Amino acid sequence: MPSKMAEETRVGESGEGLRDRSGRRTGEWIRLNVGGRLFTTTRTTLCRDTRSFLYRLCRDDPQLAVDTDESGAYLIDRDPSYFGPVLNYLRHGKLVLDKNLSEEGLLVEAEFYNIADLVTLIQDKMADRKLHKTQVHVSKVFRVLQCSEEELTQMVSTMSDGWNFEQLVSIGSSYKYGSEDHAEFLCIVSRDCPSTTTSDSATEHTDRGQVLQQKASRP
Repeated sequence: MPSKMAEETRVGESGEGLRDRSGRRTGEWIRLNVGGRLFTTTRTTLCRDTRSFLYRLCRDDPQLAVDTDESGAYLIDRDPSYFGPVLNYLRHGKLVLDKNLSEEGLLVEAEFYNIADLVTLIQDKMADRKLHKTQVHVSKVFRVLQCSEEELTQMVSTMSDGWNFEQLVSIGSSYKYGSEDHAEFLCIVSRDCPSTTTSDSATEHTDRGQVLQQKASRP
């Protein structure tokens, strides 16, 4: 019975490793030339997902036309920056992405390599990020109302729709009726409002209300 070594032949000094009698490479360590950058990993790592392009590559799938460079490394015409995170995912099952890389870019590469679990993981993270961005953040919106002394009590008592009294600023006497001065006031009210639906006019009211509050609090 021929020994295992007899079934394998070493291919020169090109670094291609061992092949069995069918021509299939049998070495555990594999080199990949991805977009001009060399990566070294194990056959076990690349075969983690049996449906992936990299699994077929390791199995020398005859329907997968892949060339090698002069050192025997498989040539893959993809972005090497994103291949690192793909390879690390196959190694330890976690998604680690540098801050200068995008989830969208990694998703494209994961789909090319047909690593279904990684595709799902990235899509879930993108959905969570989108949900976080669209969450409603409540902010306080101010409104400034001008009224006379006679109107003040009724206006404050009839406020509705979530408006709350904040501050009253006297702006002096606006007019004189008979022998009496009639004072005028700026009444500042506020309510909580989703920031995503805050209109320009509401923002203007907010800014004006805050300015008036600051002025009124000065000695």
